[in-house]
Amino acid sequence: MVYTPKHCSWMNQIEIWFGIINRRLLKRKSYRSIEELKASILRFVEQYNVMAKPFKWTYKGVPLTV
Repeated sequence: MVYTPKHCSWMNQIEIWFGIINRRLLKRKSYRSIEELKASILRFVEQYNVMAKPFKWTYKGVPLTV
């Protein structure tokens, strides 16, 4: 078993991605069907990938203190 600290987890990237979708797409619109929602998300992903840049990580390697 390998311990992966929360600050370097791949889940952080997923949380950031869903946060972007939520702020830029889902909060601003309502959908009449699941198909309409799916099409909107797929369009957003296509547009986002054109301008996408890597996320900048700011963790300096110093353990967090409580």
